[in-house]
Amino acid sequence: MQTENMKPGTTFYAVVEGGGTKFNCAIVDQQRNVLQDTRIPTTSPEETIDAVCRFFLAQREQGYAFSTLGLACFGPLDLDPNSSSYGSVTATPKPLWSHYNVVNHLTSKLGCQVAIDTDVNGAALAEYLWGASQDTQVSVYMTIGTGVGGGVIVNGRPIHGLIHPEIGHMLIAPPDNIRGVCPFHGNCVEGLASGTAMGKIWQQPAETLPADHPAWEAQAQVLATLCHNLLVCYSPQKIVFGGGVMAKPGLLDRVIQLTNTSLNQYLMMPTGLSLDDIICLPGLGERSGLFGALALAMEEG
Repeated sequence: MQTENMKPGTTFYAVVEGGGTKFNCAIVDQQRNVLQDTRIPTTSPEETIDAVCRFFLAQREQGYAFSTLGLACFGPLDLDPNSSSYGSVTATPKPLWSHYNVVNHLTSKLGCQVAIDTDVNGAALAEYLWGASQDTQVSVYMTIGTGVGGGVIVNGRPIHGLIHPEIGHMLIAPPDNIRGVCPFHGNCVEGLASGTAMGKIWQQPAETLPADHPAWEAQAQVLATLCHNLLVCYSPQKIVFGGGVMAKPGLLDRVIQLTNTSLNQYLMMPTGLSLDDIICLPGLGERSGLFGALALAMEEG
């Protein structure tokens, strides 16, 4: 089948941004044109992955032939190719997903290569290639949404190391005696500042909290402490904040103000730069994660 999107020589990629709330799936070409897409709620792993595979099999039937799928997935993940559980979600608070092998199921059902990394490593890579972190040696992408995660890019490559960064579980002293809700660590960034945590701590969804609610000042304090720690540990040229919680007007500006206060003029900035240049929103908007999956697929294929 030939459509106006199927020009001779076009390479198609199946890409998935797998989050704790939804799996964003798309067919994308090498110019980052999103040709077909859908959103699938994240329920049980079997139900979710079956729906993902049905979408891509249908696209194949429509003529979008792909041989590689890029998956930027929530974690933690086993990313060691020599591990018997490579491609699995490991210990996650997401019900039923712990130890589920996402790569094996996608590979067997779609018959294609699967390139996987964390959702935030993928988003960090996309921002480095095409977004706010271009021309940097070190950059960090943080998502503040259903959960909290961070990806670090050094010289164009995501950091893996022992496993991969789990910045969302950095321990933070809670402001005003607020008690974090992470089932693993309590007062970590995710347990204090994710949208899920905010809903539990303040007993209402984060998006319904008014602008003058004390939750937002507490949120800014937690994220400013996070920025302080990232700056002194990694010396990033960009810290990019994505995720639905960051859509709150004024939140980013307050984070920058409190980070400046916390650093107390300790870091010597290059001439002409300030934290306003370093701490920012994504250059790719809501597409960072999806294009991160594309970057993984293009590298694999």
